Amino acid sequence: MQVGIGLPNTLEGTDRDLVLDYARRADDGPFTSIGVFDRLVYQSLDPMSTLSVCAGATEEIRLATSIIAGPLRSTAMLAKKAATLDVLSDGRLTLGVALGARQEDYEAAGTDYRSRGRRFTGQLEALIQHWEGDEIGPDPVQERGPQLLIGGESDPAYKRVVRFGDGWIGAGGPPRRFGDCADSATAAWSEAGRPGNPDLWGHGYYALGDESVAEAGEEYLLDYYSFTGPFAERIADGLLTTPQEVVQFIRGYEERGCDELIMFPAVGGIEQYERLERVVESEL
Repeated sequence: MQVGIGLPNTLEGTDRDLVLDYARRADDGPFTSIGVFDRLVYQSLDPMSTLSVCAGATEEIRLATSIIAGPLRSTAMLAKKAATLDVLSDGRLTLGVALGARQEDYEAAGTDYRSRGRRFTGQLEALIQHWEGDEIGPDPVQERGPQLLIGGESDPAYKRVVRFGDGWIGAGGPPRRFGDCADSATAAWSEAGRPGNPDLWGHGYYALGDESVAEAGEEYLLDYYSFTGPFAERIADGLLTTPQEVVQFIRGYEERGCDELIMFPAVGGIEQYERLERVVESEL
């Protein structure tokens, strides 16, 4: 299993210098991907724009959306932006897409929330058609377009993975939850007769430091996932706050068949990058 690091694009105070510092260090360090989150109604940096800046500052590391909410966007525009980023990064884009569960983001985008599942299925089909066709350019560097990972933890989601995706991307949580969902995605893949296995990606949250750092990380998660109600407390309780917890979490995901695990900081500042780097280099 490979380990990536999330960019702090949804954390307060993140600016250009911090994003580029993360990206450049990751390109030279032990990580194999840099990931971004997607929110509309939030004080956050746009995920595709953030990765575009990183594409020009890096050479080898993979650029990943983990995830973006596809139905918030025009399909043709998303296809063009993704293809452009794939070209500018010389074929390093992994496009993780899912429905997105925040109704306020849909309201702000002026698009219907209740029909997003049906529209998402059509969008995935259209994305591939755009990337393989000649009407909307540019031609992506990767064959058939950017690596396409599809999120969701339901039978319709796994069917989308089988029909359109190169793999499945999880929504976080403990290794056991990831493994159960990954098994369902793999079973659907096999039952449909697709060769090989789907790529399986996951992510986790960490905040390494003293007690105040852990508290700040928990506050961020409670705010970021406030739309889930009381479930936000369970997410915050899962925050990894010690090197030992990080190592156990990473090994747990590896045991459950994860191919790429992106670790997202829940606290801003370059210190979080440095602390995770030390854990990965010395313990794994």
